[in-house]
Amino acid sequence: MKNIIPKAILISCIALSAGVCKAQNHLFKTSNPYYSHTAQNPLKVSNSEWKKILKPELYQVAREGATETAFTGKYDEFDEKGMYYCAVCGNALFLSTSKFATTCGWPSFYQPIRKNSVRYRKDTSYHMERTEVLCGRCDSHLGHMFDDGPKPTGKRFCMNSICLEFVPSKK
Repeated sequence: MKNIIPKAILISCIALSAGVCKAQNHLFKTSNPYYSHTAQNPLKVSNSEWKKILKPELYQVAREGATETAFTGKYDEFDEKGMYYCAVCGNALFLSTSKFATTCGWPSFYQPIRKNSVRYRKDTSYHMERTEVLCGRCDSHLGHMFDDGPKPTGKRFCMNSICLEFVPSKK
């Protein structure tokens, strides 16, 4: 994907989210020393360390590649304006403006906020070939990408709600 989001829009979104994050971090309490809405440096943390830090449900999906049950995630039918972050490390992942309605049972987006927000890995589990989507910072499993999304990308990033943290835009 080329130039996913024009630089001016990205800078505005990051500036907007910076103020939101400061307020949200006050509300979102975590003992996770690796959690940050501003850091972009790749993390190399062992699963044994993550297991000590994360709640069991999040650990199972994000670090062991499980999938939450369809239609049960908090962001499946959710349409507030704001930004979605990795629930494991705080990495910025998606803008709400790239979220679209689907009937698949998981929140879906047509593009990440920036090229290195996510990374991809071939997944051949369950006798099928899919593209796994991982956090670009902490390598946590977020979900899968499919080629049946809307324009402009034609992609559907089908994400597990449990792996996302939503921060609303300031009004």
